[in-house]
Amino acid sequence: MEPIAKSVAARGHDVHVVAPWHPLVTRGPREDGVSFHFYKYAPASGLNVFGYAGALRADVSLRGAAYVAAPLALGAGWLKARSVARRHRATIMHGHWVIPGGAVAGAAARHLPLVVSLHGSDVYVAERLAPARGVARRVFRQAGAVTACSADLARRALALGASPDRIEVVPYGVDPLRFRPDPLIRAKRRAGLGIATHVPVVFAAGRLVRKKGFEYLIDALAMLPRNLGVLVVLAGGGDLEEELRARAESAGVSDRIRFVGNLSQDDVAAWLATADMVAVPSVRDDSGNVDGLPNVVLEALASGTPLISTPAGGIGSVVEHERTGIIVAERDAAALADAITMLAGNAPRRIQLGEAARATVSARYGWEFVASRFEAAYDRALAMMSTRR
Repeated sequence: MEPIAKSVAARGHDVHVVAPWHPLVTRGPREDGVSFHFYKYAPASGLNVFGYAGALRADVSLRGAAYVAAPLALGAGWLKARSVARRHRATIMHGHWVIPGGAVAGAAARHLPLVVSLHGSDVYVAERLAPARGVARRVFRQAGAVTACSADLARRALALGASPDRIEVVPYGVDPLRFRPDPLIRAKRRAGLGIATHVPVVFAAGRLVRKKGFEYLIDALAMLPRNLGVLVVLAGGGDLEEELRARAESAGVSDRIRFVGNLSQDDVAAWLATADMVAVPSVRDDSGNVDGLPNVVLEALASGTPLISTPAGGIGSVVEHERTGIIVAERDAAALADAITMLAGNAPRRIQLGEAARATVSARYGWEFVASRFEAAYDRALAMMSTRR
């Protein structure tokens, strides 16, 4: 949400973000043209699970605390959104995630045009839970425009009741100044961590949940010959951390994988510049959940670091196999291992893929261009509201 909001603000709009309070999310009242309004809702610290991926257990089921927190958070969010919209004379509401953001934004100011953006888990929850599905359908009927970060999400939203003439695929953007090749950072980080320049480093980042497919990356690492010397750096936290650590131990590769926990965006950028390859082994998990478009995909492309991924969700629509990245089948550890082996021993190929990837991102996925597409969605929603009146 934050880079979307800031890129829209950079086009001259007054942007206010209403979001649930969380102890780990700190922002000033106004940054880069965006005003932040956080609302508290939990009478106990253990109930701070609303938003920021806290309500889902391994992204496949709702936590028990989420059922208790949801009514509190929805009510508090509605009051805060209504108050901010009135105080600042909002002209449009933009709800992120049809459930709950779209529902809250739509209810807080029913007289204003509504744009809803879909990101992945919101559609999954609506598909799985009948009450959420009913709410999503009502939100889709109210929305003047709907954006989805992948064609897969758009198709699933249509099945939930979104109107074909109001939905558009708008992939995420990326900041090519933050995510870029940087030989100095690469050399400094490797030296600081004792990683020799010749050691092939594979970087992966994301929440440690089923749909990220990190277990297949661990299995692929176990298939690589030890003399290849590959080191995997896995960033992120989540419910599967202990399971993944145990899997690496059982496979005999715990000495060749580093779990580095949650990282800041700047640290992610530094690791992308340090690595020789980036692995995004996303899958549609057994419950049917899948990422819309993982942020790290575009960040890797912008960094000019060769990407190995799957076509899951929206990845296949932004990564061109053999030109801007290597696409392998989901859940295919052997194919992952083959791709890593090929790139580890072929520096010219790595350079070729990285240069093509960065050029593509610069041309198509800069935040300014993405913001212009959100701006067009606002215009469509405004026009639809005018015709309704």
